[in-house]
Amino acid sequence: MKTFIAFVLKESRHILRDRRTMLILFGMPVVMMFLFGFAISTDVRNVRTVAVTSTMDRLTQQVVNAVAASDYFDITATAGTAAEAERIIRRQEADMALVFAPDFADGRHRGESRLQIITDASDPNMAQQYALYARMIALQTLGGGKGGGTVSTKMLYNPQMKSAYNFVPGIMGMLLMLICAMMTSISIVREKERGTMEVLLVSPVRPLMIVVAKTIPYLLLAIVVLTLILLMAFHVLGVPLQGSLPDIYLLSFVYITLALALGLLISTLVSSQLVALLVSAMGLLLPTVLLSGLMFPVESMPEVLQYVSLAIPARWYIAAIRKLMIMGVGPDEISQELLILVGMASLLLAISVVKFKKRLE
Repeated sequence: MKTFIAFVLKESRHILRDRRTMLILFGMPVVMMFLFGFAISTDVRNVRTVAVTSTMDRLTQQVVNAVAASDYFDITATAGTAAEAERIIRRQEADMALVFAPDFADGRHRGESRLQIITDASDPNMAQQYALYARMIALQTLGGGKGGGTVSTKMLYNPQMKSAYNFVPGIMGMLLMLICAMMTSISIVREKERGTMEVLLVSPVRPLMIVVAKTIPYLLLAIVVLTLILLMAFHVLGVPLQGSLPDIYLLSFVYITLALALGLLISTLVSSQLVALLVSAMGLLLPTVLLSGLMFPVESMPEVLQYVSLAIPARWYIAAIRKLMIMGVGPDEISQELLILVGMASLLLAISVVKFKKRLE
């Protein structure tokens, strides 16, 4: 019995001394509870709303004020026509528009106050919630007097409310990130474990050339995977490709390069293939799924996590690829996302080259 207790005490000391084990035991549950508790939210909050009014009469102002006073919507802009509001939504500067009829106040006593709610249905679940909440607020305001009104809903880009329109672009961002990062994260580590790194280090090839040479095969394979995903999305899942294919491939090329650079950086920092796979898989999976807008709207997250999500590459790619595939926008409409991804890719590639060890330690 004493021997058994001694072994238990020895193992306990080893665990307490191992910082990595303690980090997994206590750090991971805290981080996961924080992410899952705050990031996973289907609550309607901070919905960017455009008010479309030809004349701002008293009744129209009451409805706008009631919507703005709720915790769900923020009136971020006004427009003179529904077409102008749709262009604002198309540029991803708003999520919903309230279109008031010109005779909105005059039709109240006849029960004919007409209001149209326009939402971006590329995310059909959230679009339905936005419309439902706004409809309830508007009807409560209109019903507070003698008359009533009618509220109609228009779903942009996805009138059939297919969930694939939302999930396919998000899944593309997740798959390309994980596959590319995992493939390249083990490349340099594998050379170290096999002992072939010494051959590379004594060669006249510069570190930059070695990194680029290791990236190109994976880049070509990732483009093949991208083509397969697009074919399945269009022909099997019925997701439209409204935008230009060259634009889709250009955006995806930059994103794939970023993911490969991230994998190379991981590969230069760790010492074994197992650790590289764990870091690339587990370290990228949760942030990509929870903080990129793939499943849960970023606007519904706490402000701290919204700032954290700015550093998640998938957030920018998913937002841009949705615009291209579902909305059919031009390259000018995704310039911000594209520039951010180019900047991230350049930074990660530069760090990977700097971190590349010219000599074995």
